[in-house]
Amino acid sequence: MVDFNTGREHYVYFNAIATRWIDNDVYGHVNNALYYTYFDTVCNAYLMEAGGLDIQSSPVVGFIVASSCQYLSPVKFPMVLDAGMRVNRIGNRSVEYGVAIFKQGERDASAFGTFTHVFVNRSTGKAVAIPETILSALQRVVKQP
Repeated sequence: MVDFNTGREHYVYFNAIATRWIDNDVYGHVNNALYYTYFDTVCNAYLMEAGGLDIQSSPVVGFIVASSCQYLSPVKFPMVLDAGMRVNRIGNRSVEYGVAIFKQGERDASAFGTFTHVFVNRSTGKAVAIPETILSALQRVVKQP
């Protein structure tokens, strides 16, 4: 049985990310904390490309309220990674993404997890409904097991 979280085919959108020299830790692989920056990058890249999010001026932005990651195999510098994402659940004000990091060309993830955005008014910090353009974009990457 294929784990729904580890196969490349279970993700809808991909963004290539090059590792950097500084990403490696003393053990010679990318430090675990940096995977969260990769998750953030792929989710926000999709929102900007498909949902029209302007991270500098959009009146509504996504704040991270929860995240998780399971590590399966190390990645290191120099490598180009494919960060994959899908939408697991959409609410009125929030979305949970399924995210994974793949070594370029490999089918199975090196790490996978979840990443949750709550959409808020930039000025007030109060939760608001997901804007229609972003909601429409999110609905296009919902992936069911």
